[in-house]
Amino acid sequence: MDADRREKEDTSFNPRLLDWLVCPMTRSLLAWDADDKELVSKAAGLAYPIRDGIPIMLASEARAITSAVVKSSAPSRKL
Repeated sequence: MDADRREKEDTSFNPRLLDWLVCPMTRSLLAWDADDKELVSKAAGLAYPIRDGIPIMLASEARAITSAVVKSSAPSRKL
């Protein structure tokens, strides 16, 4: 697949996956941060990246975040 075609494809994350996904470290709920395209685990203080619409749920790939960042950038999960 060439780069131009790939860029045009919709590779966004489907927030409905939050019903199925939990943090692999704490087994707690995740929040979707659309601005940074990450799944945020407030309990673990980690932000898991989304690549090509696929959540990368590996602690080694996650970004450590501070509690101030979690409160301001990650919207709460809607139940």
